[in-house]
Amino acid sequence: MSPRPVKAVTFDLWDTIVHDDSDEPKRAAAGLPSKRIARRDLLHEFLNREAPIARECVELAYDVGDAAFNKVWHDQHFTWTIGERLRVILTGLKRDLAPDAFAELVRQHEEMELEYRPNPAPGVHEALRALHGRYKLGIVSDAIVSPGRCLRELLRGEGVLDLFDSFVFSDEAGYSKPHPGVFHIAAEQLGCAVEEIAHVGDREHNDIAGPHAVGARAILLTVVKDRGSESTKADAICRNYGDLLSIVEALGR
Repeated sequence: MSPRPVKAVTFDLWDTIVHDDSDEPKRAAAGLPSKRIARRDLLHEFLNREAPIARECVELAYDVGDAAFNKVWHDQHFTWTIGERLRVILTGLKRDLAPDAFAELVRQHEEMELEYRPNPAPGVHEALRALHGRYKLGIVSDAIVSPGRCLRELLRGEGVLDLFDSFVFSDEAGYSKPHPGVFHIAAEQLGCAVEEIAHVGDREHNDIAGPHAVGARAILLTVVKDRGSESTKADAICRNYGDLLSIVEALGR
């Protein structure tokens, strides 16, 4: 049986549309700590306002909370919101914050990525505009710290938000990749069968095995990072965004 035509192309966000952690040199140049340290500093600062606490205790609790998050994310395909993660950490510390303070702590975590923004992947703007109008376009992305509302702002800042017809962020969908649910939601939003989607991403576990499990096609992107292209099971490999349109067209023949 010949494959269905490709009617829609979905994209991962991190290390696909934007270069994850390319904001860290910008933070360092401004005299700011890394995001990892800044998040722990924030929690320590907010807790210290109400009662003293050792920085080492906050660091340990935050590390444990991150480990629990990663376990749930990887094994259960679910991403806790940053508010849920902070609640877990506070419970471990046997501490709490006033509602207004907690809401502000969450907001500052969520919007940290907007202060110094990551760089776009080389060639992504041109590739998206080449695909736009020929295919429906969507985002299927896990929201690790920044929620969907902030990730939309990242895309808006890059001038590409309006090129997309669908957004499936894990904090809004209730699932994270490679759960089949995220790809079915994308297909519904894009108005096509899931088998008519070609998904573009950089991780074998999430972006190749995930779409393959629901009958979609998968393109491994190595423009930002090459995570195992020598052993990938992807339908195609995109090493240069300038080639993406022709790759998608070939998959649809």
